[in-house]
Amino acid sequence: MPDYLKKSFFINLFIIIIIFSLDRISKFYVILNSESNLSPSLFTSKFLNINLIWNEGIAFGLLTFDQKLYYNFLTAVILIITTIILWMVSRSNGMEKIAFLIIFGGSLGNIFDRVLYKSVPDFIDFHINNFHWFIFNVADIFITLGVILLIYLELIVKTKK
Repeated sequence: MPDYLKKSFFINLFIIIIIFSLDRISKFYVILNSESNLSPSLFTSKFLNINLIWNEGIAFGLLTFDQKLYYNFLTAVILIITTIILWMVSRSNGMEKIAFLIIFGGSLGNIFDRVLYKSVPDFIDFHINNFHWFIFNVADIFITLGVILLIYLELIVKTKK
């Protein structure tokens, strides 16, 4: 039986689709509400704001450029890294595979935005008083969780073995 017809393939695909869908739904909701409210600020509280910003850089707004050449180069680098992550999914198993799938699903969400909008909508703004963490989105959460899981597996689980 070909690999793409095995049960594990559909489980892997389901994980990616769920992560991608959660990201798309959250971004669609925020963009739609931001346009209907005529304001990028949708929610404000003591520790959390929902403010739509358009990020042309990488994760958490780092390496933001105004020039199209740099943006296109950065997008190409992100596509290459995402392709490498997909390759790593195919070479891993167990929890390591799950971690790479989580990262891949989140990465697909942000790549989709880069192609569709030419930037990534970020909107989750955690803060304590005037100290604000980087503004991020649901895809960034999954990418971060996948990286944390990989670090845990490498430092804790493999060290115990």
